[in-house]
Amino acid sequence: RKRSRSVEDDDEGHLIYHSGDMLRARYEIVCTLGEGAFGKVVECIDHSNEGARVALKIIKNIDRYREAALSEVEVLKQLKSLDADNKYACVHMLDWFDFHGHICIVFELLGLSTYDFLKENNFQPFPVKHIRHMAYQIIRAVKFLHKNKLTHTDLKPENILLIDSDYNMAYNRAKRRDERTLKSPDIKIVDFGNATFDHEHHTSVVSTRHYRAPEVILDLGWDHSCDVWSIGCILIEYYLGTTLFQTHDSKEHLAMMERVLGPIPTNLLEKTKKRRYVHRNRLDWDVHSSSGRYVRKILTLLCLHLKKLFDLIEKMMEYDPTKRLSLEQALHHPFFSCLYKTSNSRKSNSRGSSTRSSSSSSVGSK
Repeated sequence: RKRSRSVEDDDEGHLIYHSGDMLRARYEIVCTLGEGAFGKVVECIDHSNEGARVALKIIKNIDRYREAALSEVEVLKQLKSLDADNKYACVHMLDWFDFHGHICIVFELLGLSTYDFLKENNFQPFPVKHIRHMAYQIIRAVKFLHKNKLTHTDLKPENILLIDSDYNMAYNRAKRRDERTLKSPDIKIVDFGNATFDHEHHTSVVSTRHYRAPEVILDLGWDHSCDVWSIGCILIEYYLGTTLFQTHDSKEHLAMMERVLGPIPTNLLEKTKKRRYVHRNRLDWDVHSSSGRYVRKILTLLCLHLKKLFDLIEKMMEYDPTKRLSLEQALHHPFFSCLYKTSNSRKSNSRGSSTRSSSSSSVGSK
């Protein structure tokens, strides 16, 4: 391909584009929304659909990224056919095509990721009522994936997008700074490039490190329950405003888990092939070298709704994947009982509606 002015971009395999460029005589590029290892996401005007705004993911012209994108397209096709009514909070693919070796996937245009919202809000935590709302939608959507034999494998705040990131601003006197509060905490899950069907080969390492389950680090194999662990990590991050396990080293990561959640069960350490992490069936870690200032049981906090939130997170972050809460169980956890209460009161007001549909409407599921 002809080298353009930005040689750098070319070397990395990105498509070089400018605002106003047209793809397929249909999508007019407006601006860049984001960038990742896979390529870039741009906002476009869809001239075949009354000038609607869409998000277009342009994958690098590199074999491994192209293969991952084609597998993502297959997953997205399946999800769209399984959820034609758009009831679950998984992003919908509108179109896809190959543009000179770049796989391009067209999506509905959404707001900021929950990570970017936290970042732009000085990492102030989300209010608990918003955490409850987002948690319910995330759990419901991932349960839908699991039911359809899919594990997302890369759940993290960057892959949970707000449908609309409009906010109200208020000055917090105690902290002497402005704080943003979302107008609507409705979300969608994105990035199915690493989603794996039950029958497919399970690569030994999945997930972005901070959200990686202990069985993955210990190389014990993984299944749907690794998503449950990741959701636990996400919810605690929404509550704290910052990542729970900030580390780049696997052994330190396990040590941080022990500081927060207590000792890793011996049976998991006995089974691991990663012998360098273990000494005499215990994690081989010198407590004094731990860089994370972790308090044992961050998870014992006070007032009642927090107790419920932390009880839910603790059950999702159970070391042993066979004992970890399922997402079906999670939806019926007391943390969400107030959502069911509002739905039941609605039910008695309008007799025809079922509890389930009204409970999902009470959390804004579309």
